[in-house]
Amino acid sequence: MNRLSILLAVLICQTLPSHGQVGNVSGIATLTGDTLSKAKDSLIWKKGGFVNINFSQVSLSQWAPGGEGSFAISSNGMLYANYDKGRIRWDNNINLAYALQKTSSEGLRKTDDQIDLTSKFGYRMKPVSKWYYSTLVNFKSQFSEGYTYPDEMMVSKFLAPAYVITSIGLTYRPLDYFEVLLSPVTSRLVIVNDQQLADAGSYGVKPAVRDASGTIITPGKKLQSQFGAYLNARIRKEIMPNVTLASRLELFNNYTDEVKANRKNIDVNWETGFLMKVNKLITASLIIQVVYDADVIERTQYRQVIGVGFGYKFNNTK
Repeated sequence: MNRLSILLAVLICQTLPSHGQVGNVSGIATLTGDTLSKAKDSLIWKKGGFVNINFSQVSLSQWAPGGEGSFAISSNGMLYANYDKGRIRWDNNINLAYALQKTSSEGLRKTDDQIDLTSKFGYRMKPVSKWYYSTLVNFKSQFSEGYTYPDEMMVSKFLAPAYVITSIGLTYRPLDYFEVLLSPVTSRLVIVNDQQLADAGSYGVKPAVRDASGTIITPGKKLQSQFGAYLNARIRKEIMPNVTLASRLELFNNYTDEVKANRKNIDVNWETGFLMKVNKLITASLIIQVVYDADVIERTQYRQVIGVGFGYKFNNTK
């Protein structure tokens, strides 16, 4: 992704708060670790979450225009526990998503799979300040095996890949609905806990060393350690009654890539979502995600999810 695209992403993420009021449906709740309703400001611990389930079905019989029957189910969930007292702020979020689809000809296939855990501790620089000294730990992976189609090649599974980020830096929080973490000191560990994928050098780990006949001399590495700079920007804002916008932008630059030409690359994960609350149980959502990681594929990846289904949110109110 070129530098102009990165700059545009940052500018959009930072300017969105001025236009409204404040992995998937949990993308709205999960992107920021919050729900549509805020807990009382007097609470030291604010706890809650959001669960959503979507269904879709197509049934055809002697249907002249053609087509085939299908069934899909997707689920999203988020839990958060945030501590805020004095100069200390500690945010904890667990974001989960999983989706399956079955058609008459293709059988059962996974269409979405996400585990995302984040814990961020901040200490306010002054008793009254918008800046915090911060440390963040983030873990990303997926629940089950993923395949490419139509060849049905396994390309992912639990902990293959997984990413663990540990960063130290400063958080700027000028508004309740917007914050950005800047860290020049960040460690990222890439885990590929499957030897076949590791031997292939998937997700940026070192591939196996083979002789002229293709026999493996040295197995591929399952771990790849990286060190660099990290940015994590988040907003969550109710832009109109019962419509919430949430966006998260993550940028990572690896200082230590063995190929010096690759050190200019910036890994991007930008996820934006809209959640529309129809009534107490019915919700609709639109999630758009843009990912760029040259170690995985030297092209920009896109994901879009539109859902209508049942949702339930909960939070402490005492």
